[in-house]
Amino acid sequence: MTTTAPPTRRAGWIVLDAVAVVAFAALGRASHAEDLAGTLLTAAPFVAGAAVGTLAGRTWRDPLAWGSGLVVWAGAVVVGLPLRAAFTGRLPVSFAIVATVSLGVLLLGWRAIARVVRSRRA
Repeated sequence: MTTTAPPTRRAGWIVLDAVAVVAFAALGRASHAEDLAGTLLTAAPFVAGAAVGTLAGRTWRDPLAWGSGLVVWAGAVVVGLPLRAAFTGRLPVSFAIVATVSLGVLLLGWRAIARVVRSRRA
């Protein structure tokens, strides 16, 4: 499914990747009763990683494609986890597993929903 949407709509879909990453951090931090600053600090390395994935995969060309979602997810995990470890000085395996799975569900999940909505409208 190729995206033929105007650039502003494609940019909005790319912003959803950042929203999904912040949602991951917010859900995790809420389970530890932490504040907004903690959420943003948790999200930052993963947002940076997602941005690397976006740039590397040139996902703005077709943001709804599964390949785009996979590249953004890979960037968020492959870049985000080491950055997170560098910021905190540790990286528990349990956190790495939860982050990898959660980011995958969120970054691919919104695409699945968008694709279903688009196919029903067509």
